[in-house]
Amino acid sequence: MREFYWVAIVPQAYSKDLRKRLIRLVESGTSARAAAKVFSVSESTAIKWTKRWRAEKSIAPSPVRGHRRALLADRTDQLLKLVENNADLTLEEVRTHLRRSGVHVSLWTIWNFFKQRRVSLKKKRGRA
Repeated sequence: MREFYWVAIVPQAYSKDLRKRLIRLVESGTSARAAAKVFSVSESTAIKWTKRWRAEKSIAPSPVRGHRRALLADRTDQLLKLVENNADLTLEEVRTHLRRSGVHVSLWTIWNFFKQRRVSLKKKRGRA
């Protein structure tokens, strides 16, 4: 029996040479979309490179940003107590409570917060 090993493939930034050639072509009068086709990159990539070149005169890849910060991390205790004291809250009610505190987030952010902590807000039959 063969064993399979999965290897994570981490995408690499495009080379500076490719970026230079694309920018040079755009600067000579070709559109970013047409240059994208010539160099086999996506149109959005060519447009972003062109915008960055025109704004910053840089062809370097933008720094890796990593994960987004957790918007509700500093309110963990508050939210867990809220749900503990009011077991029948909906996500919309939690969002309303947060808005009163000056925090504006999406329902997905709230759902994800509770999912990460394995807290279920499902309604139970028979509750009044």
